[in-house]
Amino acid sequence: MDADQRSADPAIGMRAVIDSRAAIDLRAEIDHLRRERQAVILAHYYQDAEIQDLADFVGDSLQLAQAAARTDAKAIVFCGVHFMAETAKILNPSKPVWIPDREAGCSLAEGCPANAFARWLENYPGAAVVSYVNCSAAVKALSDIICTSSNAQRVVMSIPEGQRIVFAPDRHLGRYIIRKTGRDMILWPGTCQVHEVFSEKKIVQLKVRHPGAKVAAHPECDQRVLDVADHVGSTSSLLKFVQDDPAREFIIVTEPGIIHQMERSSPGKIFLPAPIEGACEACAVCPHMKRNTVEKLYLCLRDGTPEVTVPEEIRVQALVPIERMLALG
Repeated sequence: MDADQRSADPAIGMRAVIDSRAAIDLRAEIDHLRRERQAVILAHYYQDAEIQDLADFVGDSLQLAQAAARTDAKAIVFCGVHFMAETAKILNPSKPVWIPDREAGCSLAEGCPANAFARWLENYPGAAVVSYVNCSAAVKALSDIICTSSNAQRVVMSIPEGQRIVFAPDRHLGRYIIRKTGRDMILWPGTCQVHEVFSEKKIVQLKVRHPGAKVAAHPECDQRVLDVADHVGSTSSLLKFVQDDPAREFIIVTEPGIIHQMERSSPGKIFLPAPIEGACEACAVCPHMKRNTVEKLYLCLRDGTPEVTVPEEIRVQALVPIERMLALG
């Protein structure tokens, strides 16, 4: 089978890799291909542990955007979701940006279509538009400045007092930033399908069973969950908190992929995934992040596809608010 046939039908290539995995050292093949293509592999904390261990750099959305901005690699493989790969492409227009699974999306990005967002903004002329990085390139192009959960407070405080602000697409993060800054904001009504399902009641029950455990939560969670947390912050902030805090047990209220890095950086500590509403424990796992697999990463490097592209007009417009964010650090 030649490369054209594999590209025409990715399922054929995937089956071949899975069928022959026992005979293929995928880690060695991926290392060989990344050197051959002079590519850098970026991975989010929510990726499978196997992918995190293969990556050149693992981080949260802000750290990955910064890594994409400064890389001198000739190609970027983004093990995350589509909006993250788009951000890398916006910052690196002359380099190919690949993602192992093109369908790795995001409920926040999909819940804020650019055309609907543009119509919504018509209700708030003159407002400063702050968009969370979890949005499409087209929504970024409609924004004045981008933020991540790491720097959202700093971004909002950079806007002059008295300036009207709209914030999209995550209403829970927006409400958290309102409380932290005292700045009033108009919120797009979006939520993350993972972070909105954590149960405040079950977290409290788990804490009763583990009285020494501290609760570390992501600000995309509902306010009732944040109210019982000992620490609220981005994934990188949660990682630092569990490293620095003397507690031995932690209840982690975010996508459980981060626990792999927590266990690596804080051996001997115990990390308990937070319970959710209902009985579907798998619902705490981001199905989009987990679409990327080591087999797909290998095929991505081997075939140079799927490639993420951004129309130049949108890319140029979206670059401005991203660079404003990066300038704030």
